[in-house]
Amino acid sequence: VQLVESGGGLVQPGGSLRLSCAASGFTISTYNMRWYRQAAGKERDLVAAISTAGRTTNYADSVKGRFTISRDNAKNTVYLQMNSLKPEDTAVYYCNAIRSVTQNYWGQGTQVTVSS
Repeated sequence: VQLVESGGGLVQPGGSLRLSCAASGFTISTYNMRWYRQAAGKERDLVAAISTAGRTTNYADSVKGRFTISRDNAKNTVYLQMNSLKPEDTAVYYCNAIRSVTQNYWGQGTQVTVSS
């Protein structure tokens, strides 16, 4: 079972990035998928969540209107489109797949740095 995030990097304020999270060893279609982020010295916070079929999404207030979570169950991948990035979005972004207490998987994280 593995989740691998990609797409992070350095971007200027106002720029965009698209994160991807590719799953292997299991199929994400029956899992709720989430993106979290953790800034240096801070707790890990939920950024966005999407239901199994993608019909329901939820976002942290700080990213509403700027970030979009989506999923492609056929590709076993979830995405996070991030627009109008701000310096305060700088963090390590983690992908999470959850179906139960014991079926709760995390990726290794990808660094996003927003700086001029």
